[in-house]
Amino acid sequence: MKQRIEGVTPPYTPDTDRALHRWMPPGVTREPLMLFKVLERHPELASRMRALGAGLLVHGRLGAADRELVIARVCARSGCAYEWGVHMATYAETARLTQRQVALTATGASDDPAWSPRQSALLRAVDELHADARLSDPVWSGLREHLDEPEAIEFLVLAGWYRTIAYVANGLGIEPEAWALALPGS
Repeated sequence: MKQRIEGVTPPYTPDTDRALHRWMPPGVTREPLMLFKVLERHPELASRMRALGAGLLVHGRLGAADRELVIARVCARSGCAYEWGVHMATYAETARLTQRQVALTATGASDDPAWSPRQSALLRAVDELHADARLSDPVWSGLREHLDEPEAIEFLVLAGWYRTIAYVANGLGIEPEAWALALPGS
């Protein structure tokens, strides 16, 4: 599929340049992501989205390991090669995911022996939410064994946020970044 809406292109206006660089984590020297360039076609919406995205990614209560596992699983279950590949190329090492675990986020069961009990609880919750946008009492109880109330709420928002990102990236046909990892099985 051809990308349905092209991203903004250089030379950027000063406002667009500032906005694009606000999307990128501090110290990153890569060109801003195509997803961000496309979102900047609607600057008002992009600025509102950036606030929530940055809040979850940089200022959230969930640690990098939990956050990236949840993001990877949501994106994999949603078939979002774009966002899965960006996050696994950028954050898998920080999240201390092994190469096997990175692949298992896309292809493995939540009860695989590669996962800790905490990781299994997170994966089970993502899988159940993906199936019908609900959590059963047993899956919720398993999640709460590992997350306090604010973390559990943040988990739900994080999973929903990356489902939204998957809708945008998949709906617009955004091709994976050249440097991103390839989603196993895609």
